[in-house]
Amino acid sequence: MNWSGQKVLVTGAGGFIGSHLCEELVRQGATLRALVRYNSRGTYGWLEDSPPELRRSMEIVQGDLRDQDTVDRFVKSSQYVFHLGAIISIPYSYIAPTEVTQVNVGGTQNILNACLRHGVRRLVHTSTSEVFGTARYVPIDEEHPLQAQSPYSASKIAADKLVESYSRSFDVPAVTVRPFNTYGPRQSARAVIPTIIVQILAKMNPKLGSLTPTRDFTYVSDTVSGMIAAMNAPKAIGRSLNLGTGTEIAIGDLIPLIGELLGTKPLVDPDSSRVRPEKSEVQRLLSDNTQACELLKWHPQISLKEGLRSTIGWFESHMDLYRRALEGYVV
Repeated sequence: MNWSGQKVLVTGAGGFIGSHLCEELVRQGATLRALVRYNSRGTYGWLEDSPPELRRSMEIVQGDLRDQDTVDRFVKSSQYVFHLGAIISIPYSYIAPTEVTQVNVGGTQNILNACLRHGVRRLVHTSTSEVFGTARYVPIDEEHPLQAQSPYSASKIAADKLVESYSRSFDVPAVTVRPFNTYGPRQSARAVIPTIIVQILAKMNPKLGSLTPTRDFTYVSDTVSGMIAAMNAPKAIGRSLNLGTGTEIAIGDLIPLIGELLGTKPLVDPDSSRVRPEKSEVQRLLSDNTQACELLKWHPQISLKEGLRSTIGWFESHMDLYRRALEGYVV
């Protein structure tokens, strides 16, 4: 697709993945409206870290996905919608499951209602590999059972099913993409790769919970390119597609790898407060990305080592933003 002049709305635009997606869409010529959650400081999340020449090309608006009037107003003049807006913290979902449900489920329904009302050309809805829970078989394909092992994953399953229902019932032209553990510059320190990097850079032994779970880590530029490809592919409508690399690594094996790239051999300090409840821990995630590769003509390009080098470089120059995380805050 030639994005020049196309009117695009991105929800969750101030987040980690959303900010990278917005920048790429602007580079490709889209007329972009970036929706960020309102806050009293008037800040725009990670879009404030975007290069000024890109940020000037975005219309940044504030609102709350739970408000149907707000969502309707911003969808009304959009041809394409990327829906990333959500509360994504699993630990926070243990504390505030009602808020997580209201935003992730109710907000998605508001987006769907607006897309139906205003006839958008396509909606790309962002899910998560957490909806699969601990793998019953690997690699995980799109037919794998959905298992709610946290309030967060339950809210995303519900949102995914709403998207599926609107596609089947009302012909809303929607595609659901399921990124597998995206990482890269700007990611919150609550995620495992930034947690390890930030603590090692601060000359600390990494404090971590369980080291045995495995994850399929996908660099953020690959996730973004997959999402954009999902907006373009004619055969993707009505489908849910995995965006992962098809490789896995245990959390415990990440530590020496990151240490090697930083020229050190870190020792881990076990931290029981970081361990999920036993039945909530997802032990293994490994994607089968065959359908995405075939339908979207998409293939991940960045190896784990290459992506980690880039991520480390960014964190080295932005450590001042993560001081609170080192003091025990969740960011």
